[in-house]
Amino acid sequence: MNQRKDTYRAALQRGPDAAVPRPVKVTELHTRYVRVTIELDTGLPRDLMRWVGSPVSAMGQACAAALRPLRSAR
Repeated sequence: MNQRKDTYRAALQRGPDAAVPRPVKVTELHTRYVRVTIELDTGLPRDLMRWVGSPVSAMGQACAAALRPLRSAR
């Protein structure tokens, strides 16, 4: 139990990992009554393709395999 507490406390003291800051695209909108700042991560499309790429590819292959017998029946 004490070892778990010590490990937890050590993790809290380390803080978040210092990652390399990613480039961000900042867009600001200023009007008389509203001030909005939007930050877009420029690496998002790359990350999105990495996360979604393999499931979409697997689904495409499954559909192709399912349609293959239908094509040969014609």
